[in-house]
Amino acid sequence: MDDKDLEKHLRAIEKDGYTIVENAIDPDHLVALNAALLRLEYELGVEPARNGFEGHHTVRIYNLLAHGKVFERIPTHPLVLPIVEGVLDEGCLVSSLSSISIDPGERAQPIHADDQIMPVQKPHAPFVCNSMWALTDFTEENGATRIIPGSHKRDASPNYGQDYDSIAAEMPKGSVLIWHGSLWHGGGANKSGARRVGIAMNYCAGFIRQQENQQLGLPLEVVRTFEPRLQDLCGFDTYRSLIGHIDKKTPAQRLLGEVRDFKSIWDLG
Repeated sequence: MDDKDLEKHLRAIEKDGYTIVENAIDPDHLVALNAALLRLEYELGVEPARNGFEGHHTVRIYNLLAHGKVFERIPTHPLVLPIVEGVLDEGCLVSSLSSISIDPGERAQPIHADDQIMPVQKPHAPFVCNSMWALTDFTEENGATRIIPGSHKRDASPNYGQDYDSIAAEMPKGSVLIWHGSLWHGGGANKSGARRVGIAMNYCAGFIRQQENQQLGLPLEVVRTFEPRLQDLCGFDTYRSLIGHIDKKTPAQRLLGEVRDFKSIWDLG
């Protein structure tokens, strides 16, 4: 992604709270991801959670980085990660990586903000930046993510369960929707006859807790095979050479046997 495109997407997120990157997912990767999700759904026996938020006709598979190499390309995607780093910073972390497959008959998800449970007065600097990978076309009829543009600048989060006017973030398969963590949004109702498949690649600032605990959720033998940037995104480095250290060592040094001369923020002064 060149600087001009990056600035365009960052301006859109600043103004409207979201942006869409079309043709981001390589067609072969798209096919591989869809196949992997169907395989995992069968092998793991995944069924809908049957609650108002996760859905009664929605299949979600969590902790995807623990389930195959095909998912490892997602967090570091060159057309997505630079935008996220521009919203947060380069110390951002993988907060969660999960699939969301909305089947026909599903109702709309309650409108919410992804940073809603954080006890911080709004509006505030972004702590969360999330994305939705469209593995099928996203349309108003099949449950495209519903958004309220500009709502990330409001001084409160939505009242859970209340109806709000929103628009569908329609996009062709292969696209990625990226939004500010304060944006009001929710999954749409699927009134079509086919499944809507997406992958939620969620990031958070390096100084807050991840939604899914990557250090405990990922087997260390799997993490050792990750490229260094992905290890960092999963929390095996420190934030600004301080937050997350163990006796002035990084988690990668302590848990993965990484050898390097780590200096804390205080050593750099």
